[in-house]
Amino acid sequence: MLSWRKYYYILLNFYINFLVRSKIIPTDFFDKIDIDSHKPIVYVLPYDSQIDLLTLRQQCSKHGLSDPLIPINIDGIILKRYIFIHERAHFLKKYEQKSDLVELLHHYLNLHISHPELDVQMVPVLVMFGRSPGKGLRFNQDKPHFHRLNGIKKFIELLWFGRDNFIHFSTPCSMRHIATEHGINKAIVQKLIRLTRIHFFRQKLVIAGPRLPIHQDLLKTLLVSKTIEHAVKDEARSKKISLEKAQKNAIEIIEEIAANFSYEVIRLSDRVLGWIWHWLYQGVYVCNIDRVHKLAERGYEIVYVPCHRSHMDYLILSYVLYHQGLVPPHIAAGINLSFWPVGSFFRRLGAFFIRRTFKGNKLYSTIFREYLVELFTLGSSVEYFIEGSRSRTGLLLEPKTGILTMTIQAMLRSSNRRPITLVPVYIGYEHVLEVASYTKELHGAKKEKDGLWKTVRSLCKLCNLGQGYINFGDPLPLVPWLSQRIPQWRNSIDQSESQRPSWLVPAVNKIATTMMIRINNAAAANAINLCANILLASRSHALLRQEVLSQLICYLKLLRNVPYAPEVTVPNMTPEALLEHALIMKKFTIKQHPLGEIILLSCDQAVLMTYYRNNIYHLLIIPALIACIIVNHFGIQREQLYQKIKLLHPFLKSELFMRFSTEELPSVIDNFVIELECQGLLILQGTQLYAVQSKSNTLTLLADSIRGILQRYAIVFSLLQTSSCLFHREILEQKSRMITQQLSILHDRNVPEFFDKKIFSSLVATLRSEQYTNDIGNINNDKIKEILDILSALIYPDVFYIIQRATLLIKVNTDKNIII
Repeated sequence: MLSWRKYYYILLNFYINFLVRSKIIPTDFFDKIDIDSHKPIVYVLPYDSQIDLLTLRQQCSKHGLSDPLIPINIDGIILKRYIFIHERAHFLKKYEQKSDLVELLHHYLNLHISHPELDVQMVPVLVMFGRSPGKGLRFNQDKPHFHRLNGIKKFIELLWFGRDNFIHFSTPCSMRHIATEHGINKAIVQKLIRLTRIHFFRQKLVIAGPRLPIHQDLLKTLLVSKTIEHAVKDEARSKKISLEKAQKNAIEIIEEIAANFSYEVIRLSDRVLGWIWHWLYQGVYVCNIDRVHKLAERGYEIVYVPCHRSHMDYLILSYVLYHQGLVPPHIAAGINLSFWPVGSFFRRLGAFFIRRTFKGNKLYSTIFREYLVELFTLGSSVEYFIEGSRSRTGLLLEPKTGILTMTIQAMLRSSNRRPITLVPVYIGYEHVLEVASYTKELHGAKKEKDGLWKTVRSLCKLCNLGQGYINFGDPLPLVPWLSQRIPQWRNSIDQSESQRPSWLVPAVNKIATTMMIRINNAAAANAINLCANILLASRSHALLRQEVLSQLICYLKLLRNVPYAPEVTVPNMTPEALLEHALIMKKFTIKQHPLGEIILLSCDQAVLMTYYRNNIYHLLIIPALIACIIVNHFGIQREQLYQKIKLLHPFLKSELFMRFSTEELPSVIDNFVIELECQGLLILQGTQLYAVQSKSNTLTLLADSIRGILQRYAIVFSLLQTSSCLFHREILEQKSRMITQQLSILHDRNVPEFFDKKIFSSLVATLRSEQYTNDIGNINNDKIKEILDILSALIYPDVFYIIQRATLLIKVNTDKNIII
């Protein structure tokens, strides 16, 4: 190395060591990508920048990779270990030099012909100071999206963004493979350079995102839209107001909706949230993020569809995506969050606000739809909660299809028609801040209005929240899905709003249900929801420590050996470690006793723990139902087991968004039966399945975990048996609540989902689809009796007696026209 260059590097290193703090994105790159340190490595960087090169050198030294400044020696041939794809942009253009890039790459490829054992790894590396995509008009060609900086500008960038430096290592590419498969001529080299430039451009789009529109330009773009112009005229005509007043209304709606994304606010919130997460959470675990990276790199428009547990969801998902090297999405947030000062802050983080209902406001729905079209046209990723609101029970809610419909309409109308992919996201916690208020709301308390003081009170309650889980499910690309199921969908492209295609509503309903199933397919089991499941199954909500451990062993084996879905995550910990972690969270009460330590739930704790239990209810519901049937029948034929589960399955599938079809059930049941046999809980004698008496406690606890939901079904079917036609949903819910309240008092069971009105809507829909009732509401008494006979054998006799007695009392009072 020349002496002047040596001192130059020493000086630069001094500034870099002092000013630069680098982050590898994605954060777990070196855990997933294997760079062979025994093979020569050539680093490929986009721009001729010594600052980028020395910043890369720091990370190479930290992770044990070859020093990019030390040349490669191949049998006495000395070649640089780094390659710049673009020449440097000099302050004075006359000093710009022509690159020897083609010759250098050609030389490398030639060496692979003369040295058969040689295999040089070409590793593209993108070094970014800051991740701001910049602002400007969408079609402004005068300012390229990404541009080279000369030395002076680069140094200024180092000063401003030194603490915000990101390094992205791409998957290594084998030069041996290129030379063998494609040849070594210069045309191949030039093609390789072009592909590398495209790769870097795409990576920058993935990491920084598209250029952000200027807020006023976005407003003007929407106002001149023909669709909105037509809607404004309709508004003026229908409400008999002036055109100027209608335009003013449109401007107010756009201002109410639109986000005002700011990279500087993202930078600030990253530091604040980073400190908060390390203080509040013991870790945030991310799974299957690779599939999102692949979609982004292929140029898909990504729509994140997470479940909704807490207000933390908005922040934690954006934080995770940012640290995984992806652009935080624009988020559809409830208008209730648009209060000072939180609303302004959320807008700058990418939130756009949506009203609870669009009914009766055609102008609002048109503007919102056009705003979505504009976001997709710009290439922005989007996030919305398909459930509409936060789950109060821990179970997934029935999906709201309005915004999903608008997404498909936006895809049909978007000018660039980039393929849209829906990505389901499961968000799980070991502690949800709002759980206590959810329980109060289910029992009739009025929902507290979001505002500044409520936010302050919530911040004061922040404590150890345990671990968080972000699992990305199986993506659903809309174009292939529609092409496979609705071949004629392309005929609807560019149709106006008034010409809504006939296939749209059923397709949207099917897609919504599929997304809910895929969210549940990516569930995360953890110490809290597993222990909650175990203790809530006990009638006394109390068990010896050894009993809890035995049950944990059973559940972990079921989840690991018969996985519900490939995306489900199960903690890689021993049962003892899981229990200790759960106890540290202080959600359970421990009582010492000479005969053994007792772990229990108080009445209040039990109510709150049902929320966490419900997060993974669907994972263990089939083995629990198998255990419940076998425990309550002294010997049962496998075919009888199939038949009973087959009758109950549609209701469980609808309520819990389970993935198994009726055709898959026998094989699923067989797999669980085999696993329970392997655990020594069941035994097959001849053609009969029996419970093993020596381990009956474990099997009974597994069976008891499903009794709550079966009791609710027994209440509904008992009410239906006393009527000749289907109750209206509100009446059915009212009568069921009365029986549930009595059951709760007599048996000290306060189960939140028993009081959730939304659960009954899916139950009524399933009754119709499974032909328990016909189109005019008449009841099939034979089918009702058949399933009620099954349920009566699966729940405790004293509980069933209370249900039957209460049902008869309601019938008598109804016949006498007594209002209860």
